[in-house]
Amino acid sequence: MISMTIADYYDRCVDFFGERIALTFNDQAYTYNEMGEKANCFLNALQHLGVKKGNKIAFLMANCPEYVFCEYAVAKNGCIRVPLAVLLSSTDHIYMMNQAECTTLIYHERMAGRVKEMIPQLETVKTFICVTEDPSTLMEGHLDLNSLIKGHTPEAEAVEIDPEDLVGIYYTGGTTGKPKGVMLSHRAWVYTILIEMLEMGFGWEEVFLYPTPLTHAGGCLMLPVLLRGGRCVIIDHFDPKLFLETVEREKVTMSFLVPTMIYVLLDYPDLKKYDLGSLGNVIYGASAIAPERLKQAINTFGPIFTQLFGQTEAPMMISVLSREEHIIDDPEREMRIFSSAGRPTFHAEIRLLDEKGREVERGESGEVVVRCANIMHGYFKNPEATAETIKDGWLHTGDIAKQDEEGFLYIVDRKKDMIVSGGFNIFPREIEDVLFEHPAVKRAAAIGVPHEKWGEEVKAIVVLHEGQSATEEELILFVKERKGSLMAPKTVEFWEEIPLTNLGKVDKKAMRAKFWEGKERLVS
Repeated sequence: MISMTIADYYDRCVDFFGERIALTFNDQAYTYNEMGEKANCFLNALQHLGVKKGNKIAFLMANCPEYVFCEYAVAKNGCIRVPLAVLLSSTDHIYMMNQAECTTLIYHERMAGRVKEMIPQLETVKTFICVTEDPSTLMEGHLDLNSLIKGHTPEAEAVEIDPEDLVGIYYTGGTTGKPKGVMLSHRAWVYTILIEMLEMGFGWEEVFLYPTPLTHAGGCLMLPVLLRGGRCVIIDHFDPKLFLETVEREKVTMSFLVPTMIYVLLDYPDLKKYDLGSLGNVIYGASAIAPERLKQAINTFGPIFTQLFGQTEAPMMISVLSREEHIIDDPEREMRIFSSAGRPTFHAEIRLLDEKGREVERGESGEVVVRCANIMHGYFKNPEATAETIKDGWLHTGDIAKQDEEGFLYIVDRKKDMIVSGGFNIFPREIEDVLFEHPAVKRAAAIGVPHEKWGEEVKAIVVLHEGQSATEEELILFVKERKGSLMAPKTVEFWEEIPLTNLGKVDKKAMRAKFWEGKERLVS
């Protein structure tokens, strides 16, 4: 078992690559040495404030270099980071900080108004540290991060950290019920990084662009860049123009995007004006991508895409579809592989189980259970949910999948999103993939809605491309001809947009709520 910690990895990057540029943000640039010095100064400040090993520190931050300094320092002090997704509600943030018993909140000045509103309901947070350009605007009693860094030397007390100590508590997206706090150790995080470096095609001196939140998936892909002497280019939001300009200006070689961002880039009218020749690897994941749009992306950008599949409980790396595996000559096989989640990583043992816990035959659907080196400790203060999810060392993911003879996994749906109509199990992903093949369809989602006789029936929610048209009857027939009457939606609604969760996934809970209002259950 590897004995390294996240702090050890950061220290090694500084030792190896000292005067190279590690981080850039707007017109700011920081060398590895400067990154290490600022982190150690903040570590010293935390220790002077009485922040100790095992304390939980919440992060409510926009993408910025200070986030990296804080992550580094907090890990080195043996504290437990609790990242908060900025697009969640204040109610969610209050619940998470109280449930995790956070003692400190580090926040960006953009969130100051929300923090002020939350303070009366925070039960354990006593120290507030703000990332701000103007300390005069700080709330009374709050501390300025940059002043703390400038006011302390980098000579901090060494803290002994075991690889099994927690490095973070990551809350699930909360699309069903209360969010659960996923406890991740230094061991789990170190193995996540190692698996990423083995499986995702990271090279030396990559220039990696981060348009997604560093508090979540984006930040998971930072140390693999730094450990190879690369440069992390940080932007504080995703916008197609900003993304494309940054790739061209900084000669970006890698990035991470969720599928909705890829769709936005493909639909951007000025896309061809930019020189994207440096871009050699775009990692995508966090939600399913439509095979037709993936093919369009490859035709537009070239064979530069790498898919990851994982979940918070086993970060990022359950399976992967490499760049090389996206290059397929046979059109029929191409579309089949494009609908897959790749093959299990070399560190993941995977089984597909039926409802009685028996392993299914190849080609049959079953729940994905996985045993891997980067599995979570469990859910914080939730032993019942932990026992339901981890059984005999195997993580039960809640994802329903098939596996072909070559080992490729096909995620047919989340277990909770499965539609049961007249006793038949229907997986929305299969319907959505067909709808995306229709030239007028820009976005599509299939959900189960109440039906007096069948319990549930399939409804498709569709967003059309601008200037395109399609009728309800046309789309129902389109699916029926390809998948049969059982899979065909019974109704289609046309919406301006499909709602997304804070992590960029289709928010089916919100979509279903409209149709199940007043019902005791949201499924039948």
